[in-house]
Amino acid sequence: MSTPSSHPEGHAPRTGAPPEGVPDVGVAATKQTQPWVRNLGRTLFAIIGVASIATATAFSFASGSSGVDPRANLTIIAPAGVGGGWDSFAREQQQAMRGAGVVNNAQVVNIPGAGGTIGLSAFVTKDGEASNILATGTAMLGGIVINDSPVNLDSTRPLARVAEDYDVMVVAADSPYNSVQDLVKAWKADHKKLRFTGGSAGSIDHLIIAQLAIDQGIPADSITYIPKSGGGEAMQTLLSSTTDVAVTGYNEVADQIDAGRVKALALSAPQRLDGVDIATFQELGFKVDLVNWRGLLAPPGIDDAAFNALEQIVTETRDSDEWKAAMKRNRWVDSFLTGEDLRTFIKEDQQRVAELVEQLGLGKGGK
Repeated sequence: MSTPSSHPEGHAPRTGAPPEGVPDVGVAATKQTQPWVRNLGRTLFAIIGVASIATATAFSFASGSSGVDPRANLTIIAPAGVGGGWDSFAREQQQAMRGAGVVNNAQVVNIPGAGGTIGLSAFVTKDGEASNILATGTAMLGGIVINDSPVNLDSTRPLARVAEDYDVMVVAADSPYNSVQDLVKAWKADHKKLRFTGGSAGSIDHLIIAQLAIDQGIPADSITYIPKSGGGEAMQTLLSSTTDVAVTGYNEVADQIDAGRVKALALSAPQRLDGVDIATFQELGFKVDLVNWRGLLAPPGIDDAAFNALEQIVTETRDSDEWKAAMKRNRWVDSFLTGEDLRTFIKEDQQRVAELVEQLGLGKGGK
């Protein structure tokens, strides 16, 4: 069974650890509290944000200036603890940049908390400093809405969408449900019958369940959802019959599927994955299409020359053999996107995620 880890921002690779040979140069991981507790409000968010910004600064943010060459020194900020999905993505980027000779000295700094929004808030303070980039993705969009964050992706300069990975819906091997159709039939008959589990409230796992509910005419705010810190904990509840259905990253549960301990009902991918004999929700006729994308942001206030230099670094890294090996190792799918197409994608995805979070009753619909 996978070892549980706290990574509500997404899904780590099956190893659940930084790539071999990559030193831990970031801030030590901290245990995630429940960032989705809405009654904490803006005041607590601001207090935590200031403290986290101070901590991050103390732990070697690159001291950017207009004269800094990001090919010499570049800091990749992972807005989550060590071992989580964003951390793994950032460290794979670090390793590929170094290995391919794109960047001489790339380091990772971890700033966990509040669905990635603590790291985002810290990053925005690096205005004009082109020696820093931030990992981002689907989960941060949810975190922005749930935490009523005063900053969002519009506060940055998006660099690239780099890769995607996909969720899978599973049930225990002895479950009476052998298909999504079976499950939905029971769910429609009694909206409280099924107990779902996955990552934190408002995570990609939770949003996929919401999409399925809405598609089938089931109120999203009626979902019985038991959030866990990662796929390992979710599997424990499923196998102990504490929950009925789990939605989690395919990488996190592939071993359980292969061993026959759980049954895979559907993937959230737009089409079947190579070598994976699991139908997609769309193939089965369900309008479920959320994917867990991962990307990189540049800080606000940098000039076009500095932005173009960072975009070139990210592009060269994506084209390197080292990054292609990382993609294969983690079963990520290339979804590289930059420029105006990226900005359009982010705008549309922000709106879609905000609407889903609002229908779950967890946020105010974003900014």
